[in-house]
Amino acid sequence: MAVEKLTKNNKINRKGPVVLLIMDGVGFGRYADGDAFKAAHTENLDDLFASSPWTRLKAHGTAVGLPSDADMGNSEVGHNAMGCGRVFAQGAKLVATSIETGEMFKGDTWLRLINNVKTNNSTLHFLGLLSDGNVHSHIKNLKDMITEAKKEGVKKVRVHALLDGRDVDPTSALDYFDPFADFLSELSADGTFDAKIASGGGRMVITMDRYNANWAMVEKGWHTHVLGDARAFPSAHDAIVTLREETGAIDQDLPPFVVAEDGKPVGTVEDGDSFILFNFRGDRALEITKAFEAKELTEFDRVRVPKIEYAGMMEYDGDLHVPHQYLVNPPAIDRTMAEYLCESGVKQFSISETQKFGHVTYFFNGNKSGYFNKSLEEYVEIPSDIVPFEERPWMKCADIADRVIKELESGKWDFIKMNFPNGDMVGHTGVFEAVVCSMEALDLQIGRIRAAVEKAGGILVITADHGNADDMFEHKKDGSLALDSNGKPKAKTSHSLNPVPCIIYDPSYNGEYDKKLAEGLGISSIATTCIELLGYNAPSDYDPCIIKWN
Repeated sequence: MAVEKLTKNNKINRKGPVVLLIMDGVGFGRYADGDAFKAAHTENLDDLFASSPWTRLKAHGTAVGLPSDADMGNSEVGHNAMGCGRVFAQGAKLVATSIETGEMFKGDTWLRLINNVKTNNSTLHFLGLLSDGNVHSHIKNLKDMITEAKKEGVKKVRVHALLDGRDVDPTSALDYFDPFADFLSELSADGTFDAKIASGGGRMVITMDRYNANWAMVEKGWHTHVLGDARAFPSAHDAIVTLREETGAIDQDLPPFVVAEDGKPVGTVEDGDSFILFNFRGDRALEITKAFEAKELTEFDRVRVPKIEYAGMMEYDGDLHVPHQYLVNPPAIDRTMAEYLCESGVKQFSISETQKFGHVTYFFNGNKSGYFNKSLEEYVEIPSDIVPFEERPWMKCADIADRVIKELESGKWDFIKMNFPNGDMVGHTGVFEAVVCSMEALDLQIGRIRAAVEKAGGILVITADHGNADDMFEHKKDGSLALDSNGKPKAKTSHSLNPVPCIIYDPSYNGEYDKKLAEGLGISSIATTCIELLGYNAPSDYDPCIIKWN
């Protein structure tokens, strides 16, 4: 459906631009213990909370299109919601529904992959994150697909299982791997079916790179899953236990491994096989998909490229149509804020560093690559450092702020949006001290941007896509701290279910709206809010504005 020009609202008129500042992974913590956002010295944000209108927004569960309010939000669905101004059913819900109704198993792609292995008497491979985090994948989806494959006559299945420890407890891998290995053994007990875990490794070490930040991760994944070229162990359990003892790493950082019998890897990928990437989220699926599908690959030497039927759980890029085959149709997100603004002649500037560049562009724009109107838009990516985030918790926030201030001074733009990744990327490390540092570094840059917005005569909207930095320690059901064997608080690396802030800093405020902002809304209301602050009426089906106009 084509978009039309937005109509003027005549409610507000500012000299400078509207600036949307997204503090990725920063919410309001439920517990004082482990809230690195609260623990940090954030003088600039404290002053903004004291002097500017602000409210709390929902950023998880049904408010961002996930199956239930037990599901934590994530950067992908959060930016979708903010950018399109409405709530669409997201990957987790779409995949679960497709499996529950059986629609997936009636689809051409599923039938093609199943018939391929039956015809060739070959192997059906599954690759993905083995957890119930429901951000990139869900173990139940995998189990249901393997069960169905056996029912349909597949004889051999191999699972390439990545360790999570990021969307779930940082050392919970065996809670998933051991029962899953038992599940495969039970399915294989009758002798007609052969299902095994074939390879694995930490998600931040192999396979799941994004935004072309570190192709060496993908190369390690290829060598591990496809070629069987990694350290061998008799089982995934033995691999995890041994590698933990040797490295001291949490799950997401464990080295790659293969499972071998009689000195031979049990699950290399061969000609005639079928292969399913069962992660449903796109950003960390695109590079490994390219490695499987590209006729020529310049990023690394694949050594050999087996002739297989490859499919993703979903279409990971709707513009590039990647992958060529997929099992579940993605959400059809249309009529995004950026598209409406372009149609209305609004000049827009978007920026982040590599780790979140795709979020403030691709995801914000409804899972669409490229520009809506290059004459009106500019996207800037600041290259991220390839180092552990806890070692550089400030990341590139100063570089991002430098560029934003330069653009504010230019007077060129009507709308500027930026993402500071610190709260999320450092939050995922589980290192509390580093997250506190990241919040303080972020606060310094917010102070600089605030001053530049005031000088430009603009409005600054500060919000977040979900929580993370606000919930760095595990808590028991009664609210008490969970402790490690050393008596210290148990680190939490996953996102939180907490609400996120929305602050409206408007130094030229002249009574146009009530300083008490609306309550109970979700982050999807950010789009309408920004559109109305820009002086336009939002589309009628967009979620309501956070501001109450006088």
